[in-house]
Amino acid sequence: MQKADKLRPFFADMHIHIGASRTGRPVKITGSRTLTLSNILYEAKYKKGMDIIGIIDCHAPEVLDELKEMKENGQLNEQKDGGLDVNGLTLIPGTEIELNDENCQGPLHVLVYMPDLNKMESLSSWLGSRMKNINLSSQRMYGSAKELQNVVHQLEGLFIPAHIFTPFKSLYGKGVKSSIYEVLEPNLIDAVELGLSSNTEMASLLDELSSYPFLSNSDAHSLEKIAREYQMINLAVPTFKEFKMALEGKEERGIIANYGLNPYLGKYYNSVCEKCLDAFDYKNINTCVKCGSSRFIKGVHDRIQELKGNSKQISINRPPYIHQIPLEFIPGLGPKTLHKLREAFGTDMDIIHAAPVEKMEKIVKPSLAAHILSARSGELSIQRGGGGTYGKIVTSKPIN
Repeated sequence: MQKADKLRPFFADMHIHIGASRTGRPVKITGSRTLTLSNILYEAKYKKGMDIIGIIDCHAPEVLDELKEMKENGQLNEQKDGGLDVNGLTLIPGTEIELNDENCQGPLHVLVYMPDLNKMESLSSWLGSRMKNINLSSQRMYGSAKELQNVVHQLEGLFIPAHIFTPFKSLYGKGVKSSIYEVLEPNLIDAVELGLSSNTEMASLLDELSSYPFLSNSDAHSLEKIAREYQMINLAVPTFKEFKMALEGKEERGIIANYGLNPYLGKYYNSVCEKCLDAFDYKNINTCVKCGSSRFIKGVHDRIQELKGNSKQISINRPPYIHQIPLEFIPGLGPKTLHKLREAFGTDMDIIHAAPVEKMEKIVKPSLAAHILSARSGELSIQRGGGGTYGKIVTSKPIN
């Protein structure tokens, strides 16, 4: 094991879907067909600037076969301490699974990661007899949540509830009435994923989450959405073992910072009318003031307020959650302009984190460079999202 003084930061997005296999068969039904394994690997490394990615449809037999073939051809190396090295990019194989056992109030999604292809193949085989279609992403597992947790840990994997506050198919959105303990074994949870409509400040209102690290991931359904949210992690080397140590906070490994959307931009921040998507103050009114419907979609903000009860925000030492606007959200920044910026500065991580504004102004209009600088610091005015519709950037604050 390398010493702590040799630790350095790595960028990681641990929730990326595969839209289609190399033969064109769908894997994630709602994912873009351009989300193939080869395209993801290229986009994540050379355009987005990621060091570590989690592809969470590796349980699918066609995906596993492609990964094994890449290993045989020398395009992929399995690292001694876990993780798959592809030209300097670490791929940690994972899967997203839907659970809804007798203890659940409704369906919830979880993420599972395995250290190597053999362990993922073992998990895929086990899941094959408990799913209707092992070839597709995010499928229902027929069995108990705690049974899955135990199998994952027996295989030396990681178990992480996904996008825990979204109104549909999440732990607190549908899965439990009030507590994580209703469905899951708390000691077998390795971290929780926050999702696009929440941040560390919001999630810290729940006492029972105080012992878990928070992950911020893209849940990418298209190539451009990769690294929409991500984290910077302090590691010696980008392996599965080091990633696990970071989640455990061992030997100075850990999450340095979470980078994600301002929750206002998320699709489920506000409570809205189910019919017309207008803001719905369900605590004080019975019907939508715009269309008269009585049905609404409860937003993440309101759901967290319900769950926290009378609790006060827990003061523990967590890494900062930095509100950062993805480049695609910035008004006036189209594909051609983004291509110019990538040619000049490298990856999106270089543009977002390091490109000097005076050099950007030589490539794009000064007003657009100012927008990028504002996005870097999170200083943008936002119209809140809800009901499955993203929030919008309205205008930027003046640049001093």
